[in-house]
Amino acid sequence: MKRLFITSFVLWLVAFSLQAQQFPLLSYDEADAKAHETLSRMTLEEKIDYIGGTKFFYTQQIKRLGIPHVPFADATQGVRLNPRIITIDKKLPIEKTVAYPAPILLSSTWNKELAYNYARSVGEEASWAGIPVLLGPGFNMYRNAQCGRNFEYFGEDPYLVGSLIANYVKGLQSTGTIATLKHFVANETDYNRRRSNSVVSERALHEIYMEPFRQGIEAGAMAVMTSYNLMNGEWAGQSDFVINELLRHRLGFKWLVMTDWFSVWDCEKVVLSGQNLEMPYRRATNDVDKSIEANLLSIEDIDNMVLSILRTFYAMGTFESVKKKSYSEADFIRHENIALNTAREGIVLLENNGILPIKANSRILATGFFLSEHAYGTGAANVVGYNVLTLGEALKKEFGASINIKKKPDQAELKAAEIILLSLGTIDGEAFDRPFELPAEQLDYLNYILTLNKNVVVILNTGSGVNMSKWNKEIAGLLMAWYWGQNGATAMAEILSGKTNPSGKLPITIERSFSESPAFGYLPEGKELYNKFKMRKELKEPVYDVHYNEDIFMGYRWYEHKKLDVSYPFGYGLSYTTFEYSNLTTSVDTFSTNDIISFSFTIKNKGKVDGKETVQLYISDLESEHPRPLKELKAYNKISLKAGDEQSLTFTLNLRDFKYWHPGLKDWIIEQGTFEIGIGASAADIRLTHKVEYTQ
Repeated sequence: MKRLFITSFVLWLVAFSLQAQQFPLLSYDEADAKAHETLSRMTLEEKIDYIGGTKFFYTQQIKRLGIPHVPFADATQGVRLNPRIITIDKKLPIEKTVAYPAPILLSSTWNKELAYNYARSVGEEASWAGIPVLLGPGFNMYRNAQCGRNFEYFGEDPYLVGSLIANYVKGLQSTGTIATLKHFVANETDYNRRRSNSVVSERALHEIYMEPFRQGIEAGAMAVMTSYNLMNGEWAGQSDFVINELLRHRLGFKWLVMTDWFSVWDCEKVVLSGQNLEMPYRRATNDVDKSIEANLLSIEDIDNMVLSILRTFYAMGTFESVKKKSYSEADFIRHENIALNTAREGIVLLENNGILPIKANSRILATGFFLSEHAYGTGAANVVGYNVLTLGEALKKEFGASINIKKKPDQAELKAAEIILLSLGTIDGEAFDRPFELPAEQLDYLNYILTLNKNVVVILNTGSGVNMSKWNKEIAGLLMAWYWGQNGATAMAEILSGKTNPSGKLPITIERSFSESPAFGYLPEGKELYNKFKMRKELKEPVYDVHYNEDIFMGYRWYEHKKLDVSYPFGYGLSYTTFEYSNLTTSVDTFSTNDIISFSFTIKNKGKVDGKETVQLYISDLESEHPRPLKELKAYNKISLKAGDEQSLTFTLNLRDFKYWHPGLKDWIIEQGTFEIGIGASAADIRLTHKVEYTQ
């Protein structure tokens, strides 16, 4: 008993000391001094080696100087134990990691605190494995519903994405694990991703695509990964404009920049662009010594790259954190609970004619796809997990004898069921895009069932929106389940039974047809989507342009600007209760440069069950020299209210919230005039409004 107490105390002490550490451990100047001292002892050959990775997921070691290999790991939704990571250490001290829900589901929680805890858990698992650099969070913008990597990302709105990313970065780096913001910048398709040229305006870059990076950098992110695509005619990973101008100068990033794997081609451009580390090894920079001999590059150019790598690692204590940290099974249980709570809050109820929650002793039939197999996104973000629970297993556990689970029920069984739970979905993945339509086999099965029974609740596992417009009003219920991780099926079963009241809200707009999307027409003429990635084949394809012609009008901004109806608007999600908004007041009706404006109101749970509501604040600029969106999200808060209770809320906005990027002045500006504040339950459901006036 005494030994158990001592062991527990030591574990608590270790956990407390880790929690007490503040990262980065060193300031920029302190880390810079250490980096310069190390650099002064490096040979030119060692410097050149150090600007490229090795063994696919490692930095180079310099044994002579006591600098170890530093391992990296994918991905945003957990630590991916890729077999390549153990090529040097032979065996990692950790044999499992939690498969958390996909980031698109995390974003659907609209819960900043949960984003912090989710990322902190991921960081703890990375530290247990001795992996000090996580290749995430990834958060390219949801511009194109067909993009295969949307499940890895956080949605379409720069404010929502940025606020969650900021909390993700803080949570992850609180463990000493380096967060790598990716992919910089404007990489919104995975169709021949190394051959796509994103043609995008400077205003759209600042207002939409760079804004989440800004928030991540301000939160303290220590690394950035550049993207595969060209941006306005130059590959992002070797672009002086992308890295030196946009990332380093305008966003003020001063730490480690790395390439995505096999994404750069020109030695001199890479070295002079502000890039630091070519991964997975030196290929474009393989002949850098020859470029130095030819006076195309200088030793100082190489020094600058090496210094940035060393500076970052010294600041975060990375060379020490390669040493593994202790953990217990209780830590994994805690992480599993965080994964489960994420799924509980991120599954989105889109349709409900009153059939949900399911009444006790109902005759339930579960059928379709992904009942006995696990739906997930493929590629770098695929974390295998453990204790993986299938939907069929979770439903059986929740409903017992009331449920019949059958992949191919007969007509009699379909007609007799009081409720049919129909599981549908897609397998999305890195390096390819997928159609907006569900697979024909699934649509045929859905339509067949509807001819026999209309009491159908569709459970949709997917990484982004699909075309629902042909069937979503014919069914009784619809749940956007995303990819819910290793134990999210439990959350789904709880929502169906009513143990959990759904509170997820869409971080995207789901259009009626892909032809109405601003991304429509991005495929080169005569080309079709594919579902298997082969890099050599990709590199033989010509570069093709992806025109961001919608400019700043991306996501809900586009559909409102074009007055297009959608299947489901941004911020939308149903509950088993209803909420009433009232009594909006403001601290001032006229504001000027240094003012902070407060907006206060009351929200009440009018239903009979406890619930959570995400309250959203949008601004509309009613007078502007340049076009602006009809509305823009600028604040939100997720609150929990018991049945019948009410709560007063206050949002505060500062001057930055009202500004836009002026393309002529190349700066953020605010113009005199009237702004309308809208507060509501989604972009399409504004309950309260108030006008305020800006005067200089």
